[in-house]
Amino acid sequence: MATSTSFLEERLDSGALPLAVGDILVIFLLVTVGVVQHNGVSYLSANPVGWVLTAVPFIIAWALVAPLLGAYSPGAAESAKSAVPLAIRSWLVAAILGAVIRWTPLFEGGAEPVFIAVMLVLGSLALGVWRTVYFRIV
Repeated sequence: MATSTSFLEERLDSGALPLAVGDILVIFLLVTVGVVQHNGVSYLSANPVGWVLTAVPFIIAWALVAPLLGAYSPGAAESAKSAVPLAIRSWLVAAILGAVIRWTPLFEGGAEPVFIAVMLVLGSLALGVWRTVYFRIV
């Protein structure tokens, strides 16, 4: 008798948990670098809520998109060759969704086209490097 698995069960592998933790940290670090570039280091301690709220739209978007697009599927936990493209594919959608969330009245900052382009490129690069390094170490 065949067992039935849900869509998310096919998309989530517990072996990919280290990737998920690292991905969230990389996204938060990416946003932190941007916050520091635009506001200076003192902003981090002077306005920690603003700092965190800058990252929230992208973390929400990543949490929604990455599992659906396979960033944590069984193949993602096997090698950089599979993990990096899955992360980049997920990031391209998540960054756009994060920018849309940031554009709403719920968050400050807006979503200028240049900002979106920078997030797409630097996020893809950061996630790709992180996952490559992870698999070299593991």
